[in-house]
Amino acid sequence: MPIDRRHIHPALLSGGSGTRLWPMSRSLFPKQLLNLTSDRSMLQETALRMPGGAGYAPPLVICNQEHRFTIAEQMRALGTEPAAIVLEPVGRNTAPAATVAALMTQARDPDGIVVLLPADGAIRDVEAFRAAVDIAAEVAADDLLVTFGVRPHEAHTGYGYICRGDALEGRDGAFRVARFVEKPDRATAEGYLADGRYLWNSGIFAYRAGTFLAEIERLQPDMLAACREAVAAAEKDLDFTRLEPEAFKRSPSDSIDYAVMEHTARAAVVPVDFGWSDVGSWDALWALGDKDDAGNHLEGDVIIQDVRNSYIRSEKSMVAAIGLDNIVIVETPDALLVADRRQSQAVKEIVDRLKASGREEHASHVRHYRPWGFYETIDAGDRFQVKHLMVKPGGRLSLQMHHHRAEHWIVVKGTARVTRGEEEMLLSENQSTYISIGMTHRLENPGRLPLELIEVQSGSYLGEDDIVRLEDVYNRTPDETR
Repeated sequence: MPIDRRHIHPALLSGGSGTRLWPMSRSLFPKQLLNLTSDRSMLQETALRMPGGAGYAPPLVICNQEHRFTIAEQMRALGTEPAAIVLEPVGRNTAPAATVAALMTQARDPDGIVVLLPADGAIRDVEAFRAAVDIAAEVAADDLLVTFGVRPHEAHTGYGYICRGDALEGRDGAFRVARFVEKPDRATAEGYLADGRYLWNSGIFAYRAGTFLAEIERLQPDMLAACREAVAAAEKDLDFTRLEPEAFKRSPSDSIDYAVMEHTARAAVVPVDFGWSDVGSWDALWALGDKDDAGNHLEGDVIIQDVRNSYIRSEKSMVAAIGLDNIVIVETPDALLVADRRQSQAVKEIVDRLKASGREEHASHVRHYRPWGFYETIDAGDRFQVKHLMVKPGGRLSLQMHHHRAEHWIVVKGTARVTRGEEEMLLSENQSTYISIGMTHRLENPGRLPLELIEVQSGSYLGEDDIVRLEDVYNRTPDETR
């Protein structure tokens, strides 16, 4: 009998950094939050694969606390209300996240089956994916831990593999796992492709919450103890659930494959063919994208001549390319990547070099997202900085003051409510105000349309840490700016 989908609980893992997709993906705004394969973010696309409208339980989202406001906003934009948005105080890989998902699902639904979904992968055939989830849920109900194995169409060396074993009796389309294998070299991968039993490891899993917890208790008791305490002592914070930091930090850091799947006798695999990609490089995005007759995928303001088999993306400036083959060009307002498409996995090494040199381009974009909207730097020099601010309807910056800078605000769109000391005023388009050094102030958008303004800062120090926050509706910590 098919599993009632109300007992199938999607758990979206949104903790990755996506360094191989730099300069688009940055640690403060990683690939799962970007619109890379459609007009929705990869997180939103993941959520839409198992919506409540198709009968599934509300999703659980597990994420880095630095991304929480963007994730909440993206879920609201979909009209999706998660069961919880769980904030990890530190990254601990996928096994602790899977354990937290099992603990929270079991508390809501003792018969609940978790479908663990990385939020940074792409799937072309959603109906085939849902059919595979239905099969996996039935297998998981038999107290098996199920992984989704993608039928390979090439000898890929960037994925781990799963060797399927005997077919499961009475469960068409499901097999025992014979073994997991690491990312192979080219010759080994070609052997796996010819063998026919080997599948790409998608990182997608299905398990009954109670079954998974029993295996974690047997195989990783310290991990279970730490996660159980972190969940039991978790605190609500607006739309979020904060795991207890000290308990969660005590959990060992490990992947679900190493911690559980490679050591359990309950591992099963469902072979699938639903157009999956982990979108782990610009080459992978090129493979996913629509192409012209010369094999080029173009995004943004791009002009080409005699270009073939290339991925070219412009975010702001016009990009012109001549006489190229198998090239990646990605332009953002503060960085430009040019690479051989076949070496695009090496982008991670550039990111590591940026980190080591103390540069900021690995972490953040010119546009910085905040719970109230965003700001981006337009120009900067000695003792001055010019920014463009967008405050969404109902958004409010913190009540704050600065020790080292003054600010001039010019409204270019919408209506601003401004607090200056004891004074409160409304400003409309083309009106402005001045905030002197040391003056308490706040900016709000009371209207129904986005508020946009230009902010000119001047003073001896213009860093974002020159903010003394006096009151904040978003409950941010002192080290979270603006």
